[in-house]
Amino acid sequence: MPKRRLGVALLLPSPVDREVDALRRACDDGALGAIPSHLTLVPPVNVREDAMRDALSVLREAGAAVGPLTLQLGPPATFMPDNPTLYLAVSGPGLDELHTLRERVFVPPLERPLTWPFVAHVTIADEMEAGRITAAVEALAGYRATVTFERVHLLEETKTPTGRVWRPIADASFARPAIVGRGGIELELTVSAHGDEEVAAFEQREWDAYRVDTLGPDADDEDPFTIVARGEGQIVGYASGYTQGGVAYLRRLMVASQQRGQGIGSKLLAAFESLAAERDARHLGLRTYVDSAAYGFYLQRGWREVARWTWKNGREFVQLRRDL
Repeated sequence: MPKRRLGVALLLPSPVDREVDALRRACDDGALGAIPSHLTLVPPVNVREDAMRDALSVLREAGAAVGPLTLQLGPPATFMPDNPTLYLAVSGPGLDELHTLRERVFVPPLERPLTWPFVAHVTIADEMEAGRITAAVEALAGYRATVTFERVHLLEETKTPTGRVWRPIADASFARPAIVGRGGIELELTVSAHGDEEVAAFEQREWDAYRVDTLGPDADDEDPFTIVARGEGQIVGYASGYTQGGVAYLRRLMVASQQRGQGIGSKLLAAFESLAAERDARHLGLRTYVDSAAYGFYLQRGWREVARWTWKNGREFVQLRRDL
């Protein structure tokens, strides 16, 4: 049975994550970019594919058992001489509840043997030269940050062309599920930042059934595309969206801020329209804000407004269309 390499952690929220990333960069942390700044609860553990549902259940149940955790990070410390690691110490009013959370996630199938006892910390750099660690502890002695964590994450190690990276695949909010429908169809409602793979499988299965019911058994599914513009080997813009049933939808068209005004957007839009024609799309669609430069950009190129409504932060949002 295949196994997946997982871990459980509290990912640092913004803006503290950027501060700690800057410390990691200054200390030449080799894991920067391969894993977000975090507080580990369960170090890497191999979990069988058929135990993933249990792992996700453990995460949800653990998150529901605690409330938001407010912790203080810093000052810097080290595990020397046992381990040449520079880290931020963890303290604060949520420390006891943090240990409770850790106990709740450190159970099968996420439990594993440990070399060292659990010490709450946020790593700045592993395998650092001893002299640099001593200097960093002194130089950064005044660093403190108060952080409130509102969810716990399950991460998975995956292989990429540039090496192995850790990415969050599920999260659980620190809140008890809402129970609705007592006396009838009782439901448990939970909120997360991103649905896990169980949710993704449900969505795909039910969406396919809905599409067939609504559009017929011969209806095409969405056919996605991404058009990338590069200049001197560097990405300077991209357009993405999908085509389906004679319609091409432009979800995003973006040009690097330093490269705007050079016609890159026009070339990407033309490439999108050409791709739409190749895929037999007769109608093009997109949405944007009325007070954005994009609105005028599209109107000048033959698009027309077909709907308008008040949207985020009270701004006017429009549906634009162009027929081929």
